[in-house]
Amino acid sequence: MTIYSKQYTILILYTLMTYEESLKQLETIVRKMENDEYSIDEIAAQLKTAQQLIKFCKDRLAKTELEIKKIQEPE
Repeated sequence: MTIYSKQYTILILYTLMTYEESLKQLETIVRKMENDEYSIDEIAAQLKTAQQLIKFCKDRLAKTELEIKKIQEPE
């Protein structure tokens, strides 16, 4: 995967998935890894996807936290 395609994949995550959908997909990947449901060829790809999902979720949480702080600030 090139840098361009990796950035494009992350962009798709940001524009098409909600936090809840991302978290659900991440939970599915973790469950399948714990249950040895991935072939040796799939593990690396799923791990990369999981890393992207974790970053997406962390970024979304941080953005939401900032928005909440702005709302709570006195005017």
